[in-house]
Amino acid sequence: MIRSEETICAPATGISGAISVIRVSGLESLGIVSKIFFPSDKAVNILNNKGFTIVYGDIRSGDEVIDEVLVSIFRSPHSYTGEDSVEISCHASTYIIKTILELLISSGAILALPGEFTLRAFMNGRLDLSQAEAVADVIASSTGSAHRIAMNQMRGGFSAEIAKLRSELLNFASLIELELDFGEEDVEFADRKDLKDIVVRVKNLADSLSESFRIGNAVKNGIPVAIVGKPNSGKSTLLNSLLMEDKAIVSDIPGTTRDTIEDTIVIEGLEFRFIDTAGLRETTDVIESMGIKKTLEKIDQASVILLIDEISDSAGQINKRINAIREKIGETEKRLIVLINKTDEALPGQEDELRGKIDISSSETMLFISAREKLGLEILRKELSDRAIKNKINSDSVIVTNIRHYEALAKVSSSLGRVLEGLDEGIPDDLIATDIRQAIHYLGEITGIITTDEILGNIFKNFCIGK
Repeated sequence: MIRSEETICAPATGISGAISVIRVSGLESLGIVSKIFFPSDKAVNILNNKGFTIVYGDIRSGDEVIDEVLVSIFRSPHSYTGEDSVEISCHASTYIIKTILELLISSGAILALPGEFTLRAFMNGRLDLSQAEAVADVIASSTGSAHRIAMNQMRGGFSAEIAKLRSELLNFASLIELELDFGEEDVEFADRKDLKDIVVRVKNLADSLSESFRIGNAVKNGIPVAIVGKPNSGKSTLLNSLLMEDKAIVSDIPGTTRDTIEDTIVIEGLEFRFIDTAGLRETTDVIESMGIKKTLEKIDQASVILLIDEISDSAGQINKRINAIREKIGETEKRLIVLINKTDEALPGQEDELRGKIDISSSETMLFISAREKLGLEILRKELSDRAIKNKINSDSVIVTNIRHYEALAKVSSSLGRVLEGLDEGIPDDLIATDIRQAIHYLGEITGIITTDEILGNIFKNFCIGK
């Protein structure tokens, strides 16, 4: 995939819109573009232009004018890739884009592979590997929270944390290695108490970053919310009201929803994936039983469970269902919100009476709503955003969103755990040095100080062409 001697080209913008940008990067980018681009000012030669300049002119095929364009010039190392680069801003006609690419290729360029521009930025030291991965996350971000996390990572916030951890470990690793070289002289360069303090601090930070993956993964992919309850309690009506469209079939017949129905909405910059599930009850209907089995699976996958009951249900019935959900989610960090629905049908005093009899813990929430009349839904939206993860995210948050980073940090923590055990048990220094080197290696894999063609291939194969 690494074709550093070649000059590559590709569209850098999507199909829709009035203007398209074609990116060219490599040693011969200016020379290749000069063969097909003719400045309006005859005295201008782009081969002589400084970087960060824009020239107006025509793209021509022989005597035929293909388009009037703007050519932006970037000189190495001050470009996205770190190489000489040119960006051609043309009209977004499919014919024009195709023709310009054909002219560039006939003049000596080759088509870029997915992610090849960003790969070159990494290879030329413009980005480290975690920043390069964040480029794809920035492009894919669909909410404000996902965008903030990706931008922080792309600008080096995550990399700075990893570099700090690695630097501290490298310092002590070198001292221990020095001790091994003077093993026969029984000298100690690395103070064991200081070493233990640093290992504990680095391990704690690695663990903290690993734990942030739960938040980061939810922000990146959407927070899954399972809507559960008995049949005909208003689950589908709630989903339709939240989405403000008729996504699910609503019927007075119990058991209408036989399968899970999903859709997403954004609340306060966070994406929530709502899952309307089959009603929980005992049934002999084979299809409905399959739906209930899927409901239980969705509870396992969800971060938030909305348990819907009716105002006409007894406190005993509601408490029984709450306890069943508690037993299902166990000691996990899943959040339970109990919704007492159909309050528009409540008798005077019924809501207050029920409120005092339902068993709700401090970590749970109970709200009274009417999904049909859309009463209490704004409070529900606020409760979801407040009890989710919004307040833990800001422009400076260092949050792990990448499974590769999470796995590497877990290995760092495991290696440093062995170091701490070794220091307590007095194992030989060469074994301690081995575990420290492993931790340093895994930290290096995150930022790309240590990498392989396989890692690079797996990362960049999912990029879009032109980036």
